[in-house]
Amino acid sequence: MSKRGESAGKQQMVVGKSRFRYNSPLVQVCLIGLVCFCCPGMFNALSGMGGGGQVDTTAANNANTALYTTFTIFGILGGGIYNILGPQVTLISACSTYVLYAGSFLYYNHHKHQAFAIAAGAILGIGAGLLWAAEGAIMTSYPPPNRKVNDGTYIGFMCFMSAGALLSLVILPPGRVIRDDGTHCTNIEYSNVSTEITQVLKLFSNWKMLLIFPASWASNFFYSYQFNNVNGLQFNLRTRGLNNVFYWGAQMLGSVGIGYIFDFSFPTRRKRGFVGIVVVALLGSAIWAGGLANQLNYSHDKPPAKLDFKNSGSDFAGPFVLYFCYGLLDAMFQSMVYWVIGALADDSETLSRYSGFYKGVQSAGAAVAWQVDTHKVPLLSQLVVNWSLTTISYPLLVILVLLAVKDEKSPEESTNSKEVALPPADDGAVGGLTKLS
Repeated sequence: MSKRGESAGKQQMVVGKSRFRYNSPLVQVCLIGLVCFCCPGMFNALSGMGGGGQVDTTAANNANTALYTTFTIFGILGGGIYNILGPQVTLISACSTYVLYAGSFLYYNHHKHQAFAIAAGAILGIGAGLLWAAEGAIMTSYPPPNRKVNDGTYIGFMCFMSAGALLSLVILPPGRVIRDDGTHCTNIEYSNVSTEITQVLKLFSNWKMLLIFPASWASNFFYSYQFNNVNGLQFNLRTRGLNNVFYWGAQMLGSVGIGYIFDFSFPTRRKRGFVGIVVVALLGSAIWAGGLANQLNYSHDKPPAKLDFKNSGSDFAGPFVLYFCYGLLDAMFQSMVYWVIGALADDSETLSRYSGFYKGVQSAGAAVAWQVDTHKVPLLSQLVVNWSLTTISYPLLVILVLLAVKDEKSPEESTNSKEVALPPADDGAVGGLTKLS
């Protein structure tokens, strides 16, 4: 056996001091973040305006129902497809569907035919399932006034989404990403169709996935209520756009804040998990209570006067702060679930399947939610269901952390563990890196 074969899995790479190496986790996570900003980010900005920027929300609701129906299927299958195709092919195929979706509303602006938007929504559901499975695998395996939106807006969204599709070509496979300590991020040999079908089917009897099911269902269920019935009903168009800036800005604050708790607040992983879930539960309950107080002021039968950020004075402040807090909670809730998923396994292959299951169930919930809004279910009932779904999730996640999440091993235990780093890449594969002798 060769020296390399004998030491396979034990050797590490010597890396430069810079954290901005192309094959560093930091750079690759930033790249996948840019891809998500350009594609799902622009989709969220478009959806957050309420009705896809249209006065009549019917087309957007039906398109989103089609989207989340196919997303349900391909969200679950996405992890397996990622394990077969790898990140670049998966991501560029996925990102292209976002451009088509934005283009369908450009078409709808002129022709008022829903068919293209609905079909584009269904295709986007396929692409979204692939993208989020890839994103989940990568992100969890690296760390230690009454008028429509104009054509230029949709064209702008399409340009950002196209840029996101092109950016996906520079994403490296996880096995080629090297941490600062010289270890590869994950050992993955791309799978085959039969293996992935078997493994995906097993997810439905996996007790860990059953415990995470309510949180998965709840995590996008509230979007139709927040976008259409809070932002869309209470504010005029220009104010809705401004609100979205703060909604997604709040997501940045929320993800950073809760990320600190889950990753750095306490020395043991399980304690961080328990504390993080409690923090999200308490803040979530307070925010939904504020939403209830706000919702009691209007309904479908008694719609509110449209608020404008310049002309409505103090009447604007309360609903604006509520919508901002909804964005904060969204990021914290999603980050919480992703943290729990990431703590269930260490390898990209398993995590891609778990992430795919999460996105598939999440999308099934969203498909139902968009039709709930289309059928004009009372707004108070929508709020109560959303609050209840998120509340049910917290104790189940606590149980999951208690039973399935283990504390990190000490450096000595990690050295002796069978779950060790990949053998180093061939000489010359990565510039500036050399093997340890």
